Amino acid sequence: MDPRTPCLVGVAQLTVRDQPGPEPLALWETVARQALADARLTGARLDSVQIVYTDSWQYDDPVARLAERLGAAPRHRAYSRVGGTAPHLLIGEAAGRIAAGEMDAALVVGAEALATRRAYRKAGEHVKWSHPADPKPPYGWERGPHQAELAHELFLPVHTYAIMETARREGIAEERATRGELLSPFTEVAAVNPHAWHRSVLSPDELVTPGPDNRFVGWPYTKKTVAVMEVDQAAALVLVSTGLADRLGVPGDQRTYLRGWAYAEDTWEVAARPSLGSSVALGAAAATAFSRAGLSLDDLVALDVYSCFAVALRMACDALKLDPLDRRGLTVTGGLPYAGGPASGYVLHSTATMAGVLRDGGHGLVSGVGMHLTKHAYAVWSSVPGGRLGSAEPVHIAPPVPIVSAYAGEATVAGYTVAHERDGSASKGLLVVDLPEGGRAHAWVRQADLLADAIDRQLVGQRVRLTTDGKVNTAVW
Repeated sequence: MDPRTPCLVGVAQLTVRDQPGPEPLALWETVARQALADARLTGARLDSVQIVYTDSWQYDDPVARLAERLGAAPRHRAYSRVGGTAPHLLIGEAAGRIAAGEMDAALVVGAEALATRRAYRKAGEHVKWSHPADPKPPYGWERGPHQAELAHELFLPVHTYAIMETARREGIAEERATRGELLSPFTEVAAVNPHAWHRSVLSPDELVTPGPDNRFVGWPYTKKTVAVMEVDQAAALVLVSTGLADRLGVPGDQRTYLRGWAYAEDTWEVAARPSLGSSVALGAAAATAFSRAGLSLDDLVALDVYSCFAVALRMACDALKLDPLDRRGLTVTGGLPYAGGPASGYVLHSTATMAGVLRDGGHGLVSGVGMHLTKHAYAVWSSVPGGRLGSAEPVHIAPPVPIVSAYAGEATVAGYTVAHERDGSASKGLLVVDLPEGGRAHAWVRQADLLADAIDRQLVGQRVRLTTDGKVNTAVW
């Protein structure tokens, strides 16, 4: 075997349930030291330190602060942008540099302390963590929302993903039932995962039936079926060259190999997607990852399909031609709604867990989704080396549908959601509509009777009439 072949040899995960807990820097340090110990490595031996963007706190120089604590002087440093595919991109870059002989050892780490931030807010206090950035840098997304999205307040994932869900035109009762059946097995996996944030087995009905403790967060989604971001969790991975693993004496069954991975993009704006309810880009990323790995879906012993919202799972199952109730299951952790969805860092947890599964042998798939189902990354891991890595170069970029910011006239509903307040009341409808002459627009629905109608029946395909004040469009029917 080529001594430059990269392998994952050290993993660590941490969940802190007692709030307030440590700040992200302390969480990074803790899991980094645990992963280094698992890899039989010291911080001084690291050639690369990479950190997944944290929403919890903006440090002045996060990589330098962590490296100092670890006694590391890495010549390669990276701090990612926002998005659920960020861990894939960091892992892929580290593996690529190791394979090219540019370095021997890399640490990839991520942490969130959003539950602690919430605890401070509830107590009326402000966090006073170390080394704050001054001035505070811009938010870490690669591209901000479209002006029309901002005008219509369409930027929260609980709304954008719900719009893509309704665009699939499944009946309301059918969608609700299949969502419960899809996600209930996730709770069973989370229940036996010591790192999971929620560890209770829930029935399909318990997940989808609205109530005081399970309100609609973006109709048709209930709170118990969406990613939980306000967690205190951290994870770390250590990748090394096979040559270094040999010198360190890392056992063969502790080495997990990245056989192949791929990245693809849909449009950044939901309304601009060629199809609101499906994704060619997702399929391209998955197919390319399998091709590079020299494996197929049937070869896998385990999967972790990104599960921030049900529509992400449904689209992935469509693209992979995978039964949503496949006997292997769709997660090794319990998924983002139950194991925990620490902002951009979940894939570190799914990869660390997958590495543990594959220490018994076999191949596994870990997928990631970024922004509003915009970014897709698929990675095939294995106990057996082989395949070819690939790169972050997109294998598909979806062509955008034009967005018309202000529009008056007839249109057809392409996808929609009904936003709800914390008390469970419906506040407004958020529509994406197809325009007669091509392109799409956004619209609000404000009338109470129309909101009730939108919740009671499938509105996709409904003809509506839009008026506009030049910034916000309003729909009636």
